[in-house]
Amino acid sequence: MSDDPERAVEAFLDAADTVYGEYEQGYMNADVALSQLETRIETLRESVEE
Repeated sequence: MSDDPERAVEAFLDAADTVYGEYEQGYMNADVALSQLETRIETLRESVEE
């Protein structure tokens, strides 16, 4: 994601907003949305822990 924790959080929030938006519009089902959020959370966690 990013070496800067603040940028990593911003990138995560942008990605999460995209996932929620696509889910709300019916472009993805709940399982896919949760899977994508899980992946983005793990990426954020790794970025912050570095």
